[in-house]
Amino acid sequence: MRKRPSRALVPALAASALFLAAGCSADPGQSSAAARTPDAGASATTTANSDQPLAVAAAPAAAATSTAVARPGTAGGKARKTSLKVKSYDSHTRRAVISAVAKGTSSPSPTGTPTPAGTRAPGRTAVGDVIASAPAPGAPDGLLAKVTKVIGETADGTEVQTAPTTLDTLLGGDDAKGTVPVDPASFDVERLLPDVKVSWAKTGDIHSGPEGTKVPLGSLRVDVATKVATAEGAPASADASVSGFVQVKPEVDFSYGGGASTAATASTGSTASGPGAAYLGISGDWTSQWALKGRAGATAKPVRLPFAKLHADPVLQVGPIPVVVNLDLTCYFEISGDGRVTVDVEQDLKGDFKAGGTFGTAAGWTPVNESHMDSSPVRTSVTTAGSVKAALGAQATVGLYGAVGVTADLAPYLRGEAAGTVTATTPVGSGTKSDVAASGSWALYGGLDLSGTLQIQLAIFGTPVIQHAIPLGTLHREWKLADGKM
Repeated sequence: MRKRPSRALVPALAASALFLAAGCSADPGQSSAAARTPDAGASATTTANSDQPLAVAAAPAAAATSTAVARPGTAGGKARKTSLKVKSYDSHTRRAVISAVAKGTSSPSPTGTPTPAGTRAPGRTAVGDVIASAPAPGAPDGLLAKVTKVIGETADGTEVQTAPTTLDTLLGGDDAKGTVPVDPASFDVERLLPDVKVSWAKTGDIHSGPEGTKVPLGSLRVDVATKVATAEGAPASADASVSGFVQVKPEVDFSYGGGASTAATASTGSTASGPGAAYLGISGDWTSQWALKGRAGATAKPVRLPFAKLHADPVLQVGPIPVVVNLDLTCYFEISGDGRVTVDVEQDLKGDFKAGGTFGTAAGWTPVNESHMDSSPVRTSVTTAGSVKAALGAQATVGLYGAVGVTADLAPYLRGEAAGTVTATTPVGSGTKSDVAASGSWALYGGLDLSGTLQIQLAIFGTPVIQHAIPLGTLHREWKLADGKM
């Protein structure tokens, strides 16, 4: 089960609006030039050469609590690693306590004797600082915020008031691009049905899940087996069930191009005018094998039943900056039809997918929606006239620092239909047996639907705010698996 505070997910891939607005400007009267000098505990390593793109990689375990600080508008104010840590954060008041980590340790230490409200110790957090933190107490999705007020020193560190801000205040005119695999062991799992099993494998010959289950390195597999409602009037032999597995090897795609910021700086002196390009998405390899058997009690409107929810907060190290990605996967099956057809079908499906949003100064935010799948039927059988459609899919939500930006729904499906007539003729008064004739045809199809939404919270990159959610559009493909005549 997920053991983490419930998040106020403004719309999710399963919700609707969600993304951070631009940060508040600081009152210049609350800080001085001396107060805005780089943190004395900061690493000397900065984004040294702005002509070189920043590396994007999975943050090492040692960086699980890393923090970066930038001081826009000041000399030497580019983002850099720092020894400051987010000791605690209150999402309701947006107040944080920032403390220093003593050299040679990984634990925050008090910053000294408490001082009167509104003052701070030299070299500590100052108004106007932009802070990017990996998950921290009170901020399980990471924290990206701007300091608007220094409240004072406490025994645990410096208490500050913060406001939301955007990534361009940290990345400025830099460029960054990379695709990072998500550690399958990092997912928290919530099982929604009894017969759900989760397996994964990672380097070092580490495996989790039922004995004998084979999972490729870096992949996450969810198995399910459950009965579904049988159509009214169906014989006992037509009991309906769904079984199978979804296996995915998720990767997060991230890119940022600071061209717009650089151009604006040269012409206007501004330091945060947004990027010239950006991308956020999810991709990966997909494998599923599943079966539908019996006469399901289906309706014309699809009925969806989630069977597992998974969540992870992978941290991308973008140069010195910890960028926290929030990833949710909901696995489900869905059935629709007329409740009259009895099937016994199974198929294997393998391929890949990619879904996300890309930004350019000319076109704004536009969707990316790709999938390539190959399928093969394992067994096929359809009896009686009617239709049924069943999907075994996953809905993914990907966002940054708790703000959902992209929702993608990948739904491979099976569709069966049968049509025919039955006639009976009995000669009048003959007392002979009736002649019964049946004729008709049936067909089974495999297919997939990939759909989703770009949310207005993608403005977290510093791009213009999306005025309304943008549909990814629906990628629809269908192919015949088998057919026959009765």
